[in-house]
Amino acid sequence: MMLRLDGKQVSAARRAVLKDKVRDFSQKTGHTPGLAVVLVGDDPASQVYVGGKIKACAEVGLESYEHRLPETTSPSELKSLIDQLNSDNKVDGILVQLPLPKSLDADEVLTWIDPNKDVDGLTSSSMGLLWMGKPRAISCTPAGVMAILEHYKITVAGKTAVVVGRSNIVGKPMAHLLTQADATVTVCHSRTKDVSSHTKYADVVVVAAGRPRMLGKDDFKEGSIVIDVGIHRQPGSDGKSKLCGDVRFEELEGWAQAATPVPGGVGPMTIAMLLENTLRLAELNQNK
Repeated sequence: MMLRLDGKQVSAARRAVLKDKVRDFSQKTGHTPGLAVVLVGDDPASQVYVGGKIKACAEVGLESYEHRLPETTSPSELKSLIDQLNSDNKVDGILVQLPLPKSLDADEVLTWIDPNKDVDGLTSSSMGLLWMGKPRAISCTPAGVMAILEHYKITVAGKTAVVVGRSNIVGKPMAHLLTQADATVTVCHSRTKDVSSHTKYADVVVVAAGRPRMLGKDDFKEGSIVIDVGIHRQPGSDGKSKLCGDVRFEELEGWAQAATPVPGGVGPMTIAMLLENTLRLAELNQNK
């Protein structure tokens, strides 16, 4: 029987511990850790994600500062806000919700965030520290994947691992974290000629390709660990839209050793790690 890696359950357990840590930190320092969330435009999915993050902050005792800007926001206007947040002592972490409108360059916007407040771990400074093995904050989704594996006592040391996807947000840091955990890692991407020829020989596969239901049973070896980072909304057989991942999860029962579902797998862990990163940055900023 395949082990279902329940990110919702793991997230709830970590949030309970985090709530106590936030309370203790606030009592000790007189400062409640604060997360600023910046949303530009009115993308429906982004609005839902931001709402979930604000709610999660409240549940563990973190302060949140929500800034919603119109789609027409200019680069100078957004930079002005980020500059204000960089100098605001109430704010320990800054998150700019992606994707941004086409008029804004996400790579450039990330350079405006003070690395000491980079809660997503996406600035060049944060990436460099991660590669040196001295991270301040680790990109939330890869950190969440590692936390799931740790919770279920799944070790990757000495195993072969494949990461499908090479984005700065997931693929690249994911491959690095697996390497640091002593896995032998292969990265597949859009120019990989035959992804399946790599995934079906791997002990651990993390799929972050951004393509709905891309891989199924025949793409994995029996007894493998499959982590599905993808999340998509597609019409179901009943005409209603349903969430799915990059993997055809229903095919894995009786084949994979363990796998994450969508929804309820990696998604809840991404938010849990965002909350943990906010506290970590608050602790580091207090010690500066």
